[in-house]
Amino acid sequence: MAAPNTFLVPVLLLLLCGLGPYPAAARSHPGVECVLFNEEYMNCTWGNKEMPTVNYSLFYWYKNTSDKEVECKHYLQNQGVRVGCHFKQNELIQFQPFHVLINASVGGKTLEIPSKRMELQDLVKPEAPVNLTIHNMSNNQLQLTWASPYPKDKCLEHAVKYKSNKDTSWTELSVNGDVFSLPSVDYEKSYTFYVRSKINNYCGRTQFWSEWSVPVIWGSNSTSKGTKEQLYWFGIRTVLVPIASCLLLVVLVILLVRMERVWVILMPRIPNPSKNFDELFITHNGNFQEWTGVPKDVVESFKPNYSESICYVTELPQKDSHEPLWDSSNHAPPPMPGPPATHSEHSPHQNSYGTV
Repeated sequence: MAAPNTFLVPVLLLLLCGLGPYPAAARSHPGVECVLFNEEYMNCTWGNKEMPTVNYSLFYWYKNTSDKEVECKHYLQNQGVRVGCHFKQNELIQFQPFHVLINASVGGKTLEIPSKRMELQDLVKPEAPVNLTIHNMSNNQLQLTWASPYPKDKCLEHAVKYKSNKDTSWTELSVNGDVFSLPSVDYEKSYTFYVRSKINNYCGRTQFWSEWSVPVIWGSNSTSKGTKEQLYWFGIRTVLVPIASCLLLVVLVILLVRMERVWVILMPRIPNPSKNFDELFITHNGNFQEWTGVPKDVVESFKPNYSESICYVTELPQKDSHEPLWDSSNHAPPPMPGPPATHSEHSPHQNSYGTV
């Protein structure tokens, strides 16, 4: 029975201590996670699973460089509580053991998270690749190229995933270098490509992949030339169409404001003269004199101020004629009432007329 127990002791020690120094160095304390972004800056955060209720302080040092602890200079806060520390590029040293100590004082007691040994080259997360370009090769072959913002491109390995518009799942392949070739494509399909990067085993043991790049599309309606055309039409739809719509709306508003004037120009109104005489019949009751404003003395001057008497006219017979002017069988004309008219002496050959 002693032999099996003796065999289990080393196995348990291996499980507790890990398989070697490097995996243990790559892991940080469960409450602390440090990520070195593109070797430009690093963030160490804690309380990712549970929001801390007190402000912790972080101290760090590099073994074999200086044993002096240095407190974090730039804390990250969330709702006024410290949740991390930001390190600038001049504060970072790779290939040196890196230690952190996080503690807090609560009610006279000190809460402490012990330091753990880390290697910064194992914590690098590069930026996503950029400038993805597709080249048409011979024999229905495509070649995909890209560039990486990471300063040490020889330390990178890449992964490419793609699928056509007829596929339901993605195909992901590992690539060394910045060129990927797809040997056979169907010109009746369109293909979408993504690329991401990670530090290779020659420069570190990180497990942090970059984010996926912006996709590039190739297909029956989208070659590398077609991609530019898509971007062109995308710009037209997102920029020119809204601007044109706004201008049209402004023109319509102006036309609505000036619609009455435009309508008068296109369809002139027929004049209605009755409105001009409303004052004559309503205000002056049809009195034209008052309406026109003619003075009363002017109106009186046009009235007649004299009287005219009746004038009687008699026709005298000719001189050599003995016949009366009327028939003898008839009676003489009755005399007209009124005073006799005064006759003036005339020649016997002339008629007598009265003057007015």
